[in-house]
Amino acid sequence: MGKEIKTPGGEPLRIVSIGGGTGLSTLLRGLKLFAPGQLDIVAVVTVTDDGGSSGRLRRDFDILPPGDIRNCMVALSEDETLMSRLFQYRFASGRGLKGHSFGNLFLTAMCDLTGDFAHAVKLSSEVLASAGHIYPVTSANVALEAVLSNGRIVFGESRISRSRSRIERIRLKPSRCKPLPEVLEAIAAADLITLGPGSLYTSIVPNLLVSGVADAIVKARAAKAYFVNLMWQPGETIGFPASAHVQAIHDHAGRPFLDVAIVNTRKIRPGVLRKYAAQRSEPVENDNDQLRKMGLRVVSRALALEDNVVRHDPGAVAAVAMELAAESRAGRRQ
Repeated sequence: MGKEIKTPGGEPLRIVSIGGGTGLSTLLRGLKLFAPGQLDIVAVVTVTDDGGSSGRLRRDFDILPPGDIRNCMVALSEDETLMSRLFQYRFASGRGLKGHSFGNLFLTAMCDLTGDFAHAVKLSSEVLASAGHIYPVTSANVALEAVLSNGRIVFGESRISRSRSRIERIRLKPSRCKPLPEVLEAIAAADLITLGPGSLYTSIVPNLLVSGVADAIVKARAAKAYFVNLMWQPGETIGFPASAHVQAIHDHAGRPFLDVAIVNTRKIRPGVLRKYAAQRSEPVENDNDQLRKMGLRVVSRALALEDNVVRHDPGAVAAVAMELAAESRAGRRQ
């Protein structure tokens, strides 16, 4: 039985979650726990990954990178089913197979059969009985390019992530690409649009650079919320407080549009902090006064889980998203 929340009007709440990487799948994993019929989930996923299994398949078969899409499908499926475990299975050996996940290969084969990546995602999601809709933000074969603070230009997501100079600007190559029509339709109908959690410049910002996406978000009547990252990301956001993340999002979108910043209040153990400090990573500062000066409402909650790594708690972030979606729905009905 899923969690229950009172939905204004009795219709399912509509949440559009935009991002990529493990952060987006974390939020989706929490959202699917709510009772069926109470929530319509749409995940909009970046498609600029060029590393690992996804990068190899992208180069060999000229398809969109399947890895982030696969993680979202599994996150929205039944956690312990054999099929979801199979989709995450990664080959440890074998010429040409080592490093590939089965799910990536499945999506590649389905794309070859259907001739359309977005349709392949839809059919693959049905195989996993995923509790929502998953769309690549664009069907175009795009790549990332970064302008660094030292003047260098770095091409490719994996190279950008390894860079140790501050990023000044992210661009798409080619610069003009169209979003899927379903993405714009979902944004227009949403009660809540979320960005993050996830890598600022390689998981969140690229979605805003697809022609028409930022405009659609600005025009949408939904509340727009950003889950602020827990830790600095070496190569991307060293020294960034929460407000700098928001400013980067607004700069790349071409205008301010976020209504809510969601920040973590849970303290992280000193031993874990020392481990991160060795990698030049520290907790993101919650400069809440500056966020408010930027016109944002700040929602502060205990969101962090810590094991060997610090990550967001799926249930906690999903609970905040559901509250904000219900508030937004109620406000739109007044």
